[in-house]
Amino acid sequence: MNATRLRRLIGQEAVLAAVIVALFIVVALANPRFLSTNNLTTIFVGNAYIAVAAIGMSLVIISGHIDVSIGALIGVLATVSGLLVTNGYPVWFCWLAPVVAGCVINTLLGAMIAYLRVPSIIATLAMLSILKGLLITVTGGAWISGLPPEFQLAQFRFLGIPLPIVFMVVLTFAMAFVMARTPFGRSVYAVGGNPEAADAVGISHHRTTVKVFALHGIFAGLSAILFATQLQVIQSTVPNGLELLIISASVVGGVSILGGVGTVAGSTLAAILFAAIGSALIFVNVSAYWLRAVQGILILATVLADVARRGRAG
Repeated sequence: MNATRLRRLIGQEAVLAAVIVALFIVVALANPRFLSTNNLTTIFVGNAYIAVAAIGMSLVIISGHIDVSIGALIGVLATVSGLLVTNGYPVWFCWLAPVVAGCVINTLLGAMIAYLRVPSIIATLAMLSILKGLLITVTGGAWISGLPPEFQLAQFRFLGIPLPIVFMVVLTFAMAFVMARTPFGRSVYAVGGNPEAADAVGISHHRTTVKVFALHGIFAGLSAILFATQLQVIQSTVPNGLELLIISASVVGGVSILGGVGTVAGSTLAAILFAAIGSALIFVNVSAYWLRAVQGILILATVLADVARRGRAG
């Protein structure tokens, strides 16, 4: 990634951070309860799993692909974790299983996309249907309850900081370093920008695609653990539109839907922004359903700006 693009992305992250701060100030002036501990916990802790999933999604989109099955995958992996722990398996195993399962499932998905040349939108749409069917078949629509306290990872704290925030921050910084400073990160940008050119210089876009989807599966597993352990029950279905929310966080965070450009830090900030907007709408007595409209406007504006920049660069 060249210096000009890097400066633009850092600038976009700064804009997102400034918008978040401004939103907090404006809404707090209208309703001071917006800055209450409970509400801030909901914004940062309750939505950390979305930010974690958006990190993996950012890698997928930067590499030139898309995954619309991520919401269903998180639901299935959370259910797997819950069923294991309620059937007496060790807690550590119940945390590890979703990560391993997510990695295996998405590695196979990535191999199908890379080597069988199935378009990612088609492959992940098929996976979406498969996973949703499995989720309903296994659970019968019933929620999983009776979770032991030691399983509730999202309710733990590290040095007084809620663990989901620790996960979100550490994983964001770790992957930001990997993408900016390692050969793997450079290969992801190269493949997303021009797979043929990447192959010409010795970077296999097939192997890179499989690696990206495998890593995406690991982040999906971590996201599923945070989702499954934040409440006393595990829902049989994930929040409606979770796939769109995760993809939106990546795109609004600066990841080009055309591939080859973006950062994971931007996607994390965008996930926080969406959570803050959703909460703010409630505190200013505006229907939370407007959040979908705001997401759509932000996505459209971001994509149009990206297309315009690429047009000028070309």
